[in-house]
Amino acid sequence: MSSDPCYTILASNDLEPSTENELKNRLEKGSDSDKVDAMREIITSILNGDKMERLLMHVIRFVMPSKNKTLKKLLHFYWEVCPKYNPDGKLKQEMILVCNAVRNDLQHPNEFIRGATLRFLCKLRDAELLEPLVPPTRSCLDHRLSYVRKNAILAVSSIYKNQPHLIPDAPDLIQAFLAAETDFTCKRNAFIFLCNTSPEKAVEFLKSVYDQISNFDELLQLAIIDFIRKNSKTNTNDRAKYIRIIFDLLNASSQSVKYEAANSLITLTTNATAIKAAANSYLELINKESDNNIKSIVLDRFNDLRTRFPGYLNELVMDLLRVLSSTDIDVRRKALKIALKLVNNNNVKDMVSSLQKELSKTHSQEFEKNTEYREVLIQSIHQCAVRFPEVAPNVISALMQFLAEGASSAAVDVVAFIKEIAEKFENLRPVILKNLLVSFNEIKSSKALRGALWIVGEYCQDVETIENAWQKIRDSIGEIPIVASEQRNLERAQEEQQDSDATDANRPSAPSALRVLQDGTYATETSVTSTLSSHNNANARPPIRSLLLKGDYFIGTVVAATITKLVLRYETLESDSSKSNSLRAEALLIMTSIIRVGQSQFTYIPIEEDSYDRIMDHIKLLTSSNRNSELENVLKVETRQAFTQTVLSNAAAAKRRDTHDIEVGDDANESASKQVAVDDKIVFRQLIPPTSQGLEDEYERDLTNATGELSSKENFATKLDRIVQLSGFSDAVYCEAIVEVHQYDILLDILLINQTNETLQNLTVEFATLGNLKVVEKPASFNLAPKATHSLRSSIKVSSTETGVIFGNIVYDLGSGNSNCVVLNDIHADIMDYIKPAYCSENQFRSMWTEFEWENKVSVTTPIGSLSEFLGQILKATNMATLTPQKALSGDCGFLSTNLYARTIFGEDALANLSIEKQDDGPITGHVRIRSKAQGLALSLGDRITLAQKEIASNAPQVPEAPLITVA
Repeated sequence: MSSDPCYTILASNDLEPSTENELKNRLEKGSDSDKVDAMREIITSILNGDKMERLLMHVIRFVMPSKNKTLKKLLHFYWEVCPKYNPDGKLKQEMILVCNAVRNDLQHPNEFIRGATLRFLCKLRDAELLEPLVPPTRSCLDHRLSYVRKNAILAVSSIYKNQPHLIPDAPDLIQAFLAAETDFTCKRNAFIFLCNTSPEKAVEFLKSVYDQISNFDELLQLAIIDFIRKNSKTNTNDRAKYIRIIFDLLNASSQSVKYEAANSLITLTTNATAIKAAANSYLELINKESDNNIKSIVLDRFNDLRTRFPGYLNELVMDLLRVLSSTDIDVRRKALKIALKLVNNNNVKDMVSSLQKELSKTHSQEFEKNTEYREVLIQSIHQCAVRFPEVAPNVISALMQFLAEGASSAAVDVVAFIKEIAEKFENLRPVILKNLLVSFNEIKSSKALRGALWIVGEYCQDVETIENAWQKIRDSIGEIPIVASEQRNLERAQEEQQDSDATDANRPSAPSALRVLQDGTYATETSVTSTLSSHNNANARPPIRSLLLKGDYFIGTVVAATITKLVLRYETLESDSSKSNSLRAEALLIMTSIIRVGQSQFTYIPIEEDSYDRIMDHIKLLTSSNRNSELENVLKVETRQAFTQTVLSNAAAAKRRDTHDIEVGDDANESASKQVAVDDKIVFRQLIPPTSQGLEDEYERDLTNATGELSSKENFATKLDRIVQLSGFSDAVYCEAIVEVHQYDILLDILLINQTNETLQNLTVEFATLGNLKVVEKPASFNLAPKATHSLRSSIKVSSTETGVIFGNIVYDLGSGNSNCVVLNDIHADIMDYIKPAYCSENQFRSMWTEFEWENKVSVTTPIGSLSEFLGQILKATNMATLTPQKALSGDCGFLSTNLYARTIFGEDALANLSIEKQDDGPITGHVRIRSKAQGLALSLGDRITLAQKEIASNAPQVPEAPLITVA
């Protein structure tokens, strides 16, 4: 085996490798196919470390003269890897023959042999071999075929890079070649050579072809853009010309050129015209490309541009909405999210009008995920109407038509929008109530119906509106008492069925027909069908009545609260006591009917105790002569106040997110990094030195993110906190490591100390992992002198957010030949390094809660005396953010329930619901329910909460036991 380092190991398919004599015979006497197999075996053996120096002359004699193209290619591989020097460091004499053969190939009449030989020269580094090959290489630059010329440029570039003294005039040679060349591929290779070796000559070439760049080939244009991006950092004098070139390339026919030109333009200037031109190029690319991945990536670029230059792109919001023609729901959602950031007073009307047209298309056309797209559009219109009240009247009537949808959450979103608009804009309440009452009996969704009832109960402020609303509620309930009317319908249906059976018994059998069922089987069907009774036809019942008979008594409590509010308000507005008494009696009849339904045989689900108590409280309020002022105050005042506080809190949160530009799912602490302190320095771009770059290079930032290098360096004290002791002080080798957590990997900076008086030979640190961790970089073996230290690094790749364990040992040999092992302590990967607090809306939280299947329920028992203090401990331990407004969590109460949300750097969502209560002079008890898509994430967060409870319990003050008193 060779003593030289071996960089490549290739497995051989042969069980018994051929000897050198066998290979000599195959090269000397074999056919071309035998020589091909022999050459492949020789190359494999050399790469594996066997030099096979005695075969060199046989290869020269019997393979090099062959005209077989496959052997020619294998010869180039062989010349690259075979030993070329004697042990004394001098070039072998046989290589002179090789140089002569290569020189002949460079002058071969076949252009493909010339090109392959020129590519082979790019892999040679030896000056003695390259020197005689320079003249024929230069002559290839004048060949009539572009295939040879473009490879000749690459060969010249490689020779000049490795041995510049062999061809010192290469930049001048290529510059002259570039001026006379007509092939764009050759021009590109020559231009890239000048960019890397002589940027000044590349600038001269750009100035000479300034007006022709827009007609160049795509590859040459991309090379020019790349050169301008790099050269503009130091060559500020030509920046204006560079900007003009980039502007022209924004109109290129190639989409790749447009994209790169837009990326480069925003690094050259912050001029508003240039920023808008780059943004227009992004939008044009999004609308023309059919690949949804490209659309999503370019939308992210557009959003970054909007974030860096706020206010510049507001005029492009209508162009951005053209992206909604895409059929991908993720692209549409991302486009709408960006558009909502660009909307202002000047373009809000056009934007809302466009969204309304898109909303109407969801009725007439079938899109992919049509229901979800409709919900996104409604939410976008909702946000526009809340932020800009002038468009609210125009959208109310358009959104009311979606109240009749019962299967999707569109009706719920519309009701939520109407509630917020009615609360914030008092002048729109009459219009809202009028449109709502028109569509009231068409609402099928229970949640939407509850919201509509609340709106009716709160905002009906005059006698006429109350009477209209009352009639709509009565129509939605149907005939009362409900149980008596249902009993009559049932008896009537039974009588009709008996009459029908008697008639059918005297009637001859009806003819039957052969029918094909959906599963492909055959069945007979008579022409007489049974008549469905009104009792069994649920679709014939009014909405509220249908929900009550299905066991939804929550809607019954909302009906009771609504009609009670209407009666109380009607009594203060109507002077005629007979009308007030009639309305109150009807309200009592409705509420008692609801209770009777829950206790009858017409429903499979009996009424809950909570719903029964709530309805009875309203009955007592209306029947009591001395009314309960506390309950009446709750109905008249406090319910509205609570909703007003909720609207204000949501508006403040939305304003805070808009100010700091936080998107749904973003890091909740991201705003801190975007805030500017009063004492922060101001950077004047005009005063930046020419050697520095005022604007951040997008490409360098992407490279920094890809390599895991962070812009903010940790200080020394922070690194000391991450030191983990891996072995004991009494072990032969002391080992400790600094655990550095990057975005997708864990870097171990290991320190080893030899505590013995002997040299430790072949010392190796071996690591293994448990969980979704993988050892990427394994430390090499080394020798460690007595009392010496050594530092090394190991990299662990992280693929998901789950608790992982890194364990390992140290293996070394002593001078006596004995092998020893030191077992290291385990390193536990903390998932908190990968979980960041984030924000999402209530609807999104509920949707994800329903979707996620993995749940981990953790019981809570803690001696902490404050509910809010325990919530703070949970947020700190899990790195999650609470979605409940801070005002709702303030104050003293015996229980607390809140939703928590976080997102990992891998895009995984983590949801949690904390429900706890505190007994008088007792501990806090309850539970935390955690849900996620992955089981490991839910279990890991549960372990963190359990560990946090143990730490709290251990730090709690111990109550001393009472001393025992002995009575004599």
